[in-house]
Amino acid sequence: MKYFVQIIIAAFFLLLFSFCTWYEGSEILDNPWEWKYSTHFSQILNDQVMDDQDISNLDYFVYAAKFKPVFPVLMVLTSSYLIILTGYALFKRSSKKIALFLAGFGVFFLISSGFVSNSPTVGGDIFQAFFLISGMMAIMGAVLYYFRMPKEIKTDF
Repeated sequence: MKYFVQIIIAAFFLLLFSFCTWYEGSEILDNPWEWKYSTHFSQILNDQVMDDQDISNLDYFVYAAKFKPVFPVLMVLTSSYLIILTGYALFKRSSKKIALFLAGFGVFFLISSGFVSNSPTVGGDIFQAFFLISGMMAIMGAVLYYFRMPKEIKTDF
């Protein structure tokens, strides 16, 4: 029950931040010179983006992440919290599994940091720093959780 309340609150904030990101990203409709660089999903669905009707709603999130990264970062932070909370709830009986889960999550963040490392935008730099710091924190948390856990709750896979 204690996890359920946290999940409901985090899901509410995720929806709120998603709506704010989507709203800020809709500014791409007013910037046709940016369509070539920020409409990746639309270019997959349609070969070319000719007018604003061709732009996918997912591209709003890409545009917001590149140029107005506050709400997209909050979205990723809230999503990460939900994932870690779910992982903890699933693996709370096995400390080794929790440590492995956190380490995998950290590696995922470090790889994500590499993907956005060459971005020329402010949002790309912010996301790179966010993913890098979050990845290192998750790996350090996994190591600390594994080596500092009490001997009686250490279990095997």
